[in-house]
Amino acid sequence: MRVFLIHIRDPQFYALPAATRAKNGNIRVMGFPPIGIMSLSAVLKEAGHECVMFDQANPETPNEVIIEEIRRQRPHLVGMSFLSTTSYPYAKIMARQIRAVDSTVRLAFGGVFASLNAGLVKMQCPEVDFVCRGDGEQLILDLVSNLDNPEGVLGLTWAKEGRVINNPNRETERHLDQWPFPDRESLPLDFIESMPLDVPAVLSMERFTTMQTSRGCPWPCVFCDIPIFNDGKWRFRSAEHVVKEFKYLQELGYGAVYFVDDHFLLKAKRIEAICQGLIDEKITIEWGVEGRVDSVCQHLFPIMAKAHCRTIMFGIESGSQKILDRLKKEQTLEEVESAVTTAKKAGIEIVHGFFVVGSPGETVEDMRATFDFASRLRLDTFGFNRLCVYRGTPLWKEYVERGLVNDAADWYKYFKCSEIDPTCLPGPVINDERTAGLRRLFVYKLTHYPIQILTLLRRFLRFMPLRDVLYLIVKPFLGKKKGQTKAEVMSRAVEHGALKDAAAQLTMVDDDVLERVIEESKAERLRIQQEAERAAAAPRA
Repeated sequence: MRVFLIHIRDPQFYALPAATRAKNGNIRVMGFPPIGIMSLSAVLKEAGHECVMFDQANPETPNEVIIEEIRRQRPHLVGMSFLSTTSYPYAKIMARQIRAVDSTVRLAFGGVFASLNAGLVKMQCPEVDFVCRGDGEQLILDLVSNLDNPEGVLGLTWAKEGRVINNPNRETERHLDQWPFPDRESLPLDFIESMPLDVPAVLSMERFTTMQTSRGCPWPCVFCDIPIFNDGKWRFRSAEHVVKEFKYLQELGYGAVYFVDDHFLLKAKRIEAICQGLIDEKITIEWGVEGRVDSVCQHLFPIMAKAHCRTIMFGIESGSQKILDRLKKEQTLEEVESAVTTAKKAGIEIVHGFFVVGSPGETVEDMRATFDFASRLRLDTFGFNRLCVYRGTPLWKEYVERGLVNDAADWYKYFKCSEIDPTCLPGPVINDERTAGLRRLFVYKLTHYPIQILTLLRRFLRFMPLRDVLYLIVKPFLGKKKGQTKAEVMSRAVEHGALKDAAAQLTMVDDDVLERVIEESKAERLRIQQEAERAAAAPRA
């Protein structure tokens, strides 16, 4: 059976200029590869099916090309995978465009957002035949074998005679070693590792990919839907299976890997076995992970560094214990300091801190405490994002109970908390305090940790023009000005605040104007891409 798989993305990826193609001829893209559809492709091919993948990050396969291939090849099933609320509008448009050229092809949605809102998605987007809930590997195998009679396919939402049917849930799969490694070679893209700050900072030009060694996180943070999606369970692959995949990736020429585990730093014996296996197999791939600061595995940071773990990213969120408690992080400021310090002493090259601002109950003093706290920590990089609320999180449930959102009308939207919660600071105050806080943070880092900052900048200089690196340092002090530097043009194409705001607004656009809005957005993205191409071709100062 022929299956097409499409990864739907927000318009925040940047394809490098054609002159910088990889040695194999592939276009290079900053960002994460679509490990979801790659995993499903491998499963389908192992079972003897034909599978073709498309990624909306690829400028050579815009929607028009994908739709023409569907019209020409007439697959039996087209699966569209997307993660978040902000990608849903693009998925709806793609589904309608496909249905317009082929009235018989079966269409399916999958991913976290679709799983948590399956019945509502099916009603709002009737063009889609199936909404897949939860893990997709066995589900898609069962679905392709029962396209005409899906009643027995567990974890499937569909419709019969105008009535939405939710088949029983599929039991959470714990034996993850049974699945083949993701099909990374069939998608004509190469990804490079970057760390989008206000300017995209390239960490390596090595061939980059992602890996999932575990699924789920049992902690109850109010802004996160991961525990609900995974039934509060944490599941993992064996250390031997992980090391085997590393060995396979090294043979394919990959040089950098990032784990997309929701929380890698669990189960110390497993982590130690993975690291020792990588050392014994002489794996030289550099890798990075995310984890909590209260992990009991911090004593393993030295062996992780020895096994070429280069990056650890911690969800710190706030420098105010009051706000940490409000967010139900179940961690302390002392644990944050200990984790960051331990990681740096162990030789981890890049320690990143995720922070949020604009939380319920946060005061100006709390925000200032957060930036001052971040300044003192031995972090190499950091990000400060506005807290948003999504359906499926404990915070959304709270907001429904408080009458701040309407679950029936707002389920497919997301909101900045400061826009709807009167206990949050106003948006302009948050922005002003964030700007001032970043300035203080940069000054503190440059004066108190100069060697650490220079080491990081040296890495950036391997792959970025000097002017862009200097701009990265001085931007917080420039204030507002007209025009765009080359760095800013690139920044808009990767992670510019205006694009994120537009994505949030797009979730609230009525369906009758959605297609026009997306067409206008596409034209703007094309203009940005052309500017980036011209900027990259210009002589460097």
